[in-house]
Amino acid sequence: MIQVDCLKDPNLAVYQPVVQTDLLRKIVIFKDLSEKSLAIIEKRIHTLELKKGERIISEAEVAKGIYFIHTGAVKLTKQDEQGNEIIVCVKQQGDVFAEACLFTKRTEYYPATATMLQDGKILFLDKLELERDLFDHPELSIQMISYMSDALREMASQLRDVALLDVYAKTVKTLERLGNKFNNGLNRWNIEIPLTIQEFATVVGTTRESVSRVFSKLKKDGIIELKSRKIIIRDWCRLCTLLHREY
Repeated sequence: MIQVDCLKDPNLAVYQPVVQTDLLRKIVIFKDLSEKSLAIIEKRIHTLELKKGERIISEAEVAKGIYFIHTGAVKLTKQDEQGNEIIVCVKQQGDVFAEACLFTKRTEYYPATATMLQDGKILFLDKLELERDLFDHPELSIQMISYMSDALREMASQLRDVALLDVYAKTVKTLERLGNKFNNGLNRWNIEIPLTIQEFATVVGTTRESVSRVFSKLKKDGIIELKSRKIIIRDWCRLCTLLHREY
């Protein structure tokens, strides 16, 4: 994998100021800001054009700023004691990561490795500059707090599912959650989730074999398809009906 350090490599041709306001409007935290606040952010933020498999930041590396996903998808991973990769969560267009480094008094290391799941565009904002803007612009602070609150609720929901549900229920719920991320509720057919079965199993918190058994049933029922390192939800309505009927 290629690690991207947008703060140290001045030769990265893709690291450049963002000048289009419409790019920022696609980020959850920025979409409802006033034109005045957005203009201030626009002067500070930069963009990186990255390929699938490129690493953005590594676990235990100092987080120098906050990342915003304009296009593409990112997986956040940790390693267990045996060196196996565990996917903590998947971030999609409009999402933010590394926000945990804000307002810390000490050098803060990022607790996960961020890697591109798809080709895409990542926006970057320096930590100290964003902290100053959050102090000076209350509406931006409210948006950041709201986003972090939503992220905490989603994480709590995932932890509850891992602790309380059986493998079948966890697998179906995870499909539904990731389907929403990669579809935004606009399509009912062929929703592509760019994860292998092994990667999906680490998100669910179970073994590949257990997930494969559930997938075999869902595939037989025509709900999903497995193709080219992707999980494809073929019939979104049937998946949601399954969720409501059984859970």
